Amino acid sequence: MRFRHPDGSTVHLAYCTNVHPAETLDGVLAQLRDHCEPVRRRLGRDRLGIGLWLAKDAARALVTDPAALRGLRCELERRGLEVVTLNGFPYEGFGAEEVKYRVYTPDWADPERLEHTAALARVLAGLLPEDVTEGSISTLPLAWRTAYDDERAETARTALRTLAERLDALEELTGRSIRVALEPESGCVVETTRDAIAPLTAVGHDRIGICVDTCHLATSFEDPGTALDDLARAGVPVVKSQLSAALHAEQPHLPEVREALAAFAERRFLHQTRTATAAGLRGTDDLDEALAGDALPDAGPWRSHFHVPLHAAPAAPLTSTLPVLTSALTRLVGGPHPLTRHLEVETYTWQALPPELRPRGRAQLADGIAAELTLARDLLTDLGLKELP
Repeated sequence: MRFRHPDGSTVHLAYCTNVHPAETLDGVLAQLRDHCEPVRRRLGRDRLGIGLWLAKDAARALVTDPAALRGLRCELERRGLEVVTLNGFPYEGFGAEEVKYRVYTPDWADPERLEHTAALARVLAGLLPEDVTEGSISTLPLAWRTAYDDERAETARTALRTLAERLDALEELTGRSIRVALEPESGCVVETTRDAIAPLTAVGHDRIGICVDTCHLATSFEDPGTALDDLARAGVPVVKSQLSAALHAEQPHLPEVREALAAFAERRFLHQTRTATAAGLRGTDDLDEALAGDALPDAGPWRSHFHVPLHAAPAAPLTSTLPVLTSALTRLVGGPHPLTRHLEVETYTWQALPPELRPRGRAQLADGIAAELTLARDLLTDLGLKELP
């Protein structure tokens, strides 16, 4: 979906396909047919933006076979779909029964992360619509926080500088400008937007910036205005933003609240949980850890890294951090010029929701994704952006 900003620039809205498990190119093509096109039709649109997730095998198939890349591009056009952004965070196995810490490997100190991201950039350059010259790729925020010493930190910075050089060369070759965005996430080396400033300043290249995920922003209790002001002062570009909402519990000390939270503690994904205290942010790696005894102070609200559907907050006594999303979006695109032109709805946890909230089949999932995109569209038009055909 495209929108005209009052300054005349185009803002792109997509939804991320990491909600649909696929490890191979055939699986990606099936996603377009079974999920993406039905969402487009529900929205009554001739064109729908999708943020593709390409696992390592799918990416390698596309980057090594020009015919396969041309075939994917033709399939996108045939189904009324377009791609300006990729989710390069998960490497493989994101649809496995248990993902947890595996999603953070390989990290940026591993050469495979550089090679995978460079491959994604070449693929994206070949998928961009004819009238679009800028693409974006979100990636993990350097590494999970453990086993990350000064040597690995310097290796990661060197890899990012090498990537920037390759992206420069790619633009010279194709005329397409691809940028990569570190996506701060709780528990990682770069947990907050402020944590991103030092390493990105050290890399020192405007092709490497930040992806503001509004669920992650909220989980860390960051104020959107302060975070974006800090990035602007440091000269760190907001390459893209993922529109998502975290799980919020206002009174976690109450038994009924803990019981409600326990329904969201599941085995597939990691749900880092945080609370703000006078001494600073406190947290656990997962929601079940927070619920175990007194592992986490409960005098103030808890927020958990669980991407809940934007249009359907959990029932009381829980809610979502949608207000953080709306506040961030206002700052991102509601000013005289957009801070980023790539927006992506990223709710990948539909099948991890409590059983009674999960979609039953493809049709209900498509309905839910379309409802999220409708909400995002309404927020954008309320900010003065005009939806384009």
